[in-house]
Amino acid sequence: MKNHVWRPLYVALCIVALILIVRVVAVPKDFGVHDRGYMYGWYRLGNEKEWRNFKVKYKTSAYCMSCHSDIYEDLQRSPHARIMCEDCHGPALGHPDDPPTLTINRERKLCLRCHSYLPYKTSGRGKIRGVDPDTHNPEAECVLCHYPHNPVKEGSK
Repeated sequence: MKNHVWRPLYVALCIVALILIVRVVAVPKDFGVHDRGYMYGWYRLGNEKEWRNFKVKYKTSAYCMSCHSDIYEDLQRSPHARIMCEDCHGPALGHPDDPPTLTINRERKLCLRCHSYLPYKTSGRGKIRGVDPDTHNPEAECVLCHYPHNPVKEGSK
């Protein structure tokens, strides 16, 4: 073969060899999938103790249900049933002791994260009923007219 074929091949092989050498030097020996397969993905085995001491910030809606069962039931019968409580209220880390109550965000932009009109109907997000924030009561908070836990519930404003 001619040199114009071998030279790029040598360059490509050198780049692959360089990447493999850097990987051997830079990646810790205990990094990988380990005995549980891909259940936890790639991680460092020596880092497990550090992660056991990490405080979980999000508690899931099941945690919220234990004290707020009435609101949880409303939520389960609504289009918002798939939304976790902490998506809107923030992480429940330390709740109910510290902080005793979670922040209740009534800003329009919280609702508009999902309910701003999007022109592409083929996406999953495009199927959510959207509003034009410039024309749909632009100065009002959404909770003045809508009950966020179940916006289709009878009696919500």
